[in-house]
Amino acid sequence: METLKSESFPTIDLIILAENRLVREALAKFLKRENEIRVTATGNLATDSLKLIAEVKPHALILDPTGLLSLCTQIVLQAIRAVPGLKVVLIGMEADAVTFLRLVRAGIVGYLLKDASAGEVAAAVRSVSEGKAICPPQLCLALFEWLAHQEIPFSNLNGKLRVGLTRREVQILQIISCGCTNKEIAAQLNLSEQTVKNHVHRMLQKMGAPNRLKALEVFHMRGLGENLGTVEGPEQIATT
Repeated sequence: METLKSESFPTIDLIILAENRLVREALAKFLKRENEIRVTATGNLATDSLKLIAEVKPHALILDPTGLLSLCTQIVLQAIRAVPGLKVVLIGMEADAVTFLRLVRAGIVGYLLKDASAGEVAAAVRSVSEGKAICPPQLCLALFEWLAHQEIPFSNLNGKLRVGLTRREVQILQIISCGCTNKEIAAQLNLSEQTVKNHVHRMLQKMGAPNRLKALEVFHMRGLGENLGTVEGPEQIATT
């Protein structure tokens, strides 16, 4: 890893990770001239790059995977967990919808194609740091279509939610949102694993959700978690 220092104090701390040394050095040289950006370190996609990200805690991260997409995805996921609020921009990418959507799900907010200029990379870093997303126009349709297929029909959703969830079911759903398994939930609530499975099964049926992930989406979309303290009665959670 090569650590870079600047005499100025820009607002955006940035790390550049690229397998091609020429690419990262050229980008670093260009971006160091941008007043709002401070390149704090550069390196390749190596196992110690995650340690570097955790130590520096940058605002933004540029990744040029050059074919190492599996390692790139791993770095994105772990880096975002290690540095909350980290904005990840991928450069040198293909206009491939499958790859694009997989990386969006991993948490990237900037996706630049191979023909992007250094100026466009700098603009992308500024944009993601301002809370914006960068998506190639030719891939926007793929993103909208994917989101459309993730949505539960509102007629089915409203009908299912009128049934209501018990406090125990909401409690289990909240623990699921932390990534816990049925066995871990059972240990936390002093229940048998089979009892937890039964609760999860009934909860999914009530919400009209095919799986846990969809149930969490429905849960947060309807704001169910915000009303727990105001619900009357020991057993029923209002869901309308």
